[in-house]
Amino acid sequence: MKKILLSMSLAAAAFSACKNNHENIATKDNPLLNPFTSRYGIAPFEEIKDEHFAPAIVRSIDMANEELQLITENKEAPTFENTIAALDRVGQTLTDVTNVFYYYLGANTNDKLQKVAEEMSPVLSKYSDDIYLNDKLFARVKSVYDNKEAFQLNKEQSTLLDKTYKHFVRSGANLDEKGKERLRTINAELSRLSLNFGDNVLGEINNYQLVIEKKEDLAGLPEELIDAAAKDNKWVFTLQNPSVMPFLQYADNRTLRRRIWEAYKNVGNNGNKYDNKVLALQMSNLRREKAQLLGYETFAHYSLEETMAKTPDNVYKLLNQLWEPALEKSKTEASAIKERMQKDGITDEVKPYDWRYYAEKIRKEKYDLNEQELKPYFELKNVRDGIFMVTQKLWGLTFKEVTTLPKYHKDVTTWEVYDADSTLAGILYMDLHPRASKRGGAWMTSFRDQQMKDGKRQIPVIAIVCNFTPPNANGVSLLTFDETTTFFHEFGHALHGLLSNTNYLTLAGTNVSRDFVELPSQVMENWAADPVVMKMYAKHYQTGEVIPDELIRKIQNAGTFDQGFATVEYLAASLLDLDYHSAKENIKMDINEFERQSVQKMGLIDAIIPRYRTTYFRHVFAGGYSAGYYSYIWSGVLDTDAFDAFKSSGDVFNKEKAAGFRKHILEKGGTEDPAELYRRFRGHDPSIKPLLKKRGLVAPSVSVQEN
Repeated sequence: MKKILLSMSLAAAAFSACKNNHENIATKDNPLLNPFTSRYGIAPFEEIKDEHFAPAIVRSIDMANEELQLITENKEAPTFENTIAALDRVGQTLTDVTNVFYYYLGANTNDKLQKVAEEMSPVLSKYSDDIYLNDKLFARVKSVYDNKEAFQLNKEQSTLLDKTYKHFVRSGANLDEKGKERLRTINAELSRLSLNFGDNVLGEINNYQLVIEKKEDLAGLPEELIDAAAKDNKWVFTLQNPSVMPFLQYADNRTLRRRIWEAYKNVGNNGNKYDNKVLALQMSNLRREKAQLLGYETFAHYSLEETMAKTPDNVYKLLNQLWEPALEKSKTEASAIKERMQKDGITDEVKPYDWRYYAEKIRKEKYDLNEQELKPYFELKNVRDGIFMVTQKLWGLTFKEVTTLPKYHKDVTTWEVYDADSTLAGILYMDLHPRASKRGGAWMTSFRDQQMKDGKRQIPVIAIVCNFTPPNANGVSLLTFDETTTFFHEFGHALHGLLSNTNYLTLAGTNVSRDFVELPSQVMENWAADPVVMKMYAKHYQTGEVIPDELIRKIQNAGTFDQGFATVEYLAASLLDLDYHSAKENIKMDINEFERQSVQKMGLIDAIIPRYRTTYFRHVFAGGYSAGYYSYIWSGVLDTDAFDAFKSSGDVFNKEKAAGFRKHILEKGGTEDPAELYRRFRGHDPSIKPLLKKRGLVAPSVSVQEN
């Protein structure tokens, strides 16, 4: 059974009421409830209307429950095939519908869909709880688990059995009836709060505008940013990353930088209808209660049990070992910024709204590197073709754009992905520019995961969503180097889904632990920045000139520049996340005070704040990264060590290394222990030295604890 990623629960009466409200829309008239008959089983996006989702979810839950009843009431003795494998196949229609729905909710949302999400969240929650709190069904699963030796299972089957059994236990199957009812209530509330939190962040971002009426206030800003902001003889800047971040980086007007910075850092923290302080507090406390109800010391212990890190202590150990050298480097960087500010006659201490602006000035002066000088070489289509080239050289993949596949928005492009032997590996959707209906950030998801079905490989349908600099009036989108690496990053996630080769949906593609899932994505960033690779794809969008060696040297020389800041702001957010979820008792203080104490305990300097403050920390409070935001740096150890395998071989396109990475990482999904899969690829445990070298950090001996 494909796991629904949002944890949810509800009372039966609410489900019945919801079902009655929606069953009047006939199945035959609902495109989500008819088999997806378009090529490759893709949803008929053009036919889908907002009002189709709720009845489709309700009806597909009924269908899934009928399938579950067949398993539960089966008179035959429980076996792997009639219980565990059967569960993996349950609810395919529901999975198809919810994959589309939650994708829309992130990439193409509106008020109607947000209301549907709030209504359907407890309905889906009840469905999930009804599975994992079903005594008869758990008895069958436990019977197979207790008698596993009798079934002579292969490695993948054993993994699926272990994960299925643990999922039941971790979902409350061993609780008494009182405990189960409390768990249902907690799950329902967490689901509702999570949706509200994300909606509030999006609403606050969309509700803010910095309107500039005087042209002199635009001093320092790049022309393309000014052009993008122009509106009715004024200039409008927003809290979307492609707007706010370059404004902070280039705007000479310190007062305006402060104004937009204050708005940015207070998203969800303004005491208005979008305020997230109470929601974050409630979610933290409910998660603690849930974990302790299930027998864990804290939510962090519960969350990390099934990861590579295993325990909060192992995570704190890695983060704290990195914190000291990163903090020292950031203090040196802050001193350099203060010195540079004094040249401009500013005697204040360094403020957060000064950092990006003066860091950019120092970068230009010290390394003669101006990001605007780089952008013409990173035109979006050239970067995309560069990614295609890298994957072709590594794994023989080719990409063919098709215009006949269903789309949910005109900005989307669709691609067939072919393997080296010309077989179709999968379908890829790309949605790359911001709009009001799309949440910020970048992510990969799947409309349909890979699996083996009737002896044939079901091809995956994968999507990547980004918020890159929009095209100018001539249709040209020039990316920053950071956006370029983000493109490579998300494509790595896509490859994890596209090249999956497992038997079972539950184990396919990115269905792995959070601190392993970022390995395929982050390792791709290394090819984006490699000089050999850049010479192949970084070409001037007007002249076709290959990026000069001088610019590449500047990028390399500046490679560790500002890495104290980047590492510290990330680590601060990771530690804040762990502090919330390591609480053994309810947090009773105001959320701002909790955050202040957490930051003070770290020793974070005033010129830097956590990359995500509590009230807009969507990864943790509206995503799947609660007690898991550390995952990026954990995977950072893996990805730099993995790329070192290619670099040390003398060939960044080493076919043998690429084949090993595909065989042991990209194809395997969650079929085996990730630490073992990594050792199989690399030949040894990961070393942290490549990460320290890449970031320019000097530290005492550090190791990654996996057990």
